[in-house]
Amino acid sequence: MSNNFAAPTETLAPAYTGRLGTDPIPALRMPKAETEPEAAYRFIHDELMLDGSSRLNLATFVTTWMDPQADRLMAETFDKNMIDKDEYPATAEIETRCVNMVAALFNAEELSESDPTSATGVSTVGSSEAVMLAGLALKWRWREARRAAGKDTDRPNLVLGSNVQVVWEKFCRYFDVEPKYLPMEKGRYVITPEQVREAVDENTIGVVAILGTTFTGELEPVAEIAATLDELAAAGGPDVPMHVDAASGGFVVPFLHPELEWDFRIPRVVSINVSGHKYGMTYPGIGFVVWRSKEHLPEDLVFRVNYLGGDMPTFTLNFSRPGNQVVGQYYNLVRLGVAGYTQIMESLRDTALMLSSEISKIDNMEIITDGSAIPVLSFEVVGDPGFTVFDISHELRARGFQVPAYTMPANAEDVAVLRIVLREGFSRDLAWKLVVAIKDVIEHLRAGTGHAAQAFSH
Repeated sequence: MSNNFAAPTETLAPAYTGRLGTDPIPALRMPKAETEPEAAYRFIHDELMLDGSSRLNLATFVTTWMDPQADRLMAETFDKNMIDKDEYPATAEIETRCVNMVAALFNAEELSESDPTSATGVSTVGSSEAVMLAGLALKWRWREARRAAGKDTDRPNLVLGSNVQVVWEKFCRYFDVEPKYLPMEKGRYVITPEQVREAVDENTIGVVAILGTTFTGELEPVAEIAATLDELAAAGGPDVPMHVDAASGGFVVPFLHPELEWDFRIPRVVSINVSGHKYGMTYPGIGFVVWRSKEHLPEDLVFRVNYLGGDMPTFTLNFSRPGNQVVGQYYNLVRLGVAGYTQIMESLRDTALMLSSEISKIDNMEIITDGSAIPVLSFEVVGDPGFTVFDISHELRARGFQVPAYTMPANAEDVAVLRIVLREGFSRDLAWKLVVAIKDVIEHLRAGTGHAAQAFSH
């Protein structure tokens, strides 16, 4: 009797027995042969599993979660070039709406309900590009005023704290401006009006104040600095404008502290930058820079091109970039509104206050900022418990939480801190698990069962 078997109707192909599963992939050179799309995806996807979890990354200010609907919108608009405004008029209109919403949030002048383009500003690739554009406008206006007065323009300087983000150092180096760094000191990690008064002179193109410092999340005293500059100008001293770096706080302070005057309500503030990809809650990279009015953006900095169709003014360092970040930002602004942003910021603030309260109860832990200004808290190790903030950071990473440890800026380098940034997507439940992990780590370090980490500078 013979055995009759039906022919197989499909072929079984285990996922990891092909070339990608057994042979190394050339990492630094293009492979000579093509790769199947699914196999290439699997190779890259698997390698990316070695990254840390972005949602548990408490070091970054950058958004790591958005609504699924925003994910879809952004995926649908990856292919639209933001610079092609004539070809993508709807995307260009959305950018204009975003700029006007941001300018209105910061109380800019010359806003008109009947004119959707009345705000003076532009979307950028994060606050880094925004800072460069704002700095260039300051330099150009200073140079114009000096030339009109028949004075030299050889030695522009910018007054800023040593606590600024590195992009300000880049601006000064790239565009030949002397930075005048105001030092920090132990217990004070923001600049003061007195420091500013002593630093400015006739060659100062502007003073930078930070709304939410990278090191501690603190708000620098914008109104007080402006008042000092007002007094100086009234007494015959230099008339110096201010720029507010609101990269971290621009989408927080208007909702948590609406009564605080730091924006264009202060006449001396001429420009503000903000990161949409931080507390604007949009995936990177999107930022904005807005000016008080058109007179503060020199016309010489605006270029006009027509080779993309239509006459197009442009003031950016970057040219081509995807339009999906602007679309994602617009989704958040429309979806959340003032009420939604307020609710989220209050929730993040409350979570930060809970964390700082619990950490303050741990021996040898001292809170520097509690998260009430923006949802960022920082703390240090005091006394001599036998371990450092770097040890705590190292041990927390082994438990899945990325909490950075670093030293403070010039004149306060002997202070080392840990910083926790709370963002949308990090729940109160996860925050409690972080508290438990911190307590567990410190208990092990006290017992000598943790591992020492190497210190590094911010």
